[in-house]
Amino acid sequence: MTGVPASAAGGHSATATATVAPAGLWNIANILTMVRLFLVPGFVLLMLHNGGYDPAWRSFAWAAFAIAMITDLFDGHLARRYNLVTDFGKIADPIADKAIMGAALLCLSALGDLPWWVTGVILFREIGITLMRFWVIKHGVIPASRGGKMKTLAQGTAVGMYILALTGPLATFRLWVMAVAVALTVLTGLDYVRQAVVLRRAGLAAERERAGRESVR
Repeated sequence: MTGVPASAAGGHSATATATVAPAGLWNIANILTMVRLFLVPGFVLLMLHNGGYDPAWRSFAWAAFAIAMITDLFDGHLARRYNLVTDFGKIADPIADKAIMGAALLCLSALGDLPWWVTGVILFREIGITLMRFWVIKHGVIPASRGGKMKTLAQGTAVGMYILALTGPLATFRLWVMAVAVALTVLTGLDYVRQAVVLRRAGLAAERERAGRESVR
């Protein structure tokens, strides 16, 4: 906001409001999101190549998964910091997140490396929370909690360890990492449900209050 001197405004002060131009579709945040989307089919091909049990190809699949997780860390941060938030990003970013994680879980369960119930719990939580965010979006946004960030880290670490053809103590250790990821998945999911219910109730109460004020006029 830039002030205009009184002498330049005929003795009256005025202000000019700077308008921030909306971010275009082709910005670094959206490009990273699109890279993550394109990595999904590539990851599946690498994961299932040669029957899905070749350690070398599993390592390549892990690299694709790791790149997708890294881009997930940066695209949202860049969008917020440099005002690169777009409607495309709001829709594509959560889809890309769920797509790469869902692809990894489904591949691991199809290959017999991960119990189907684990895949079911994680996918049910992730898809359910995404739909719930849209359910309450007109009342407000549920921010990512610290627990949610820990959940994402635990899931990414656990799934990444399962993608690699680990043996011995590391194969045993990843069981515990996955157990922590599943526990955080359930606990943070319940907390998001609580937040959504509170947010929706507050939003509906505010709407009734506004409707009451307008009816009095």
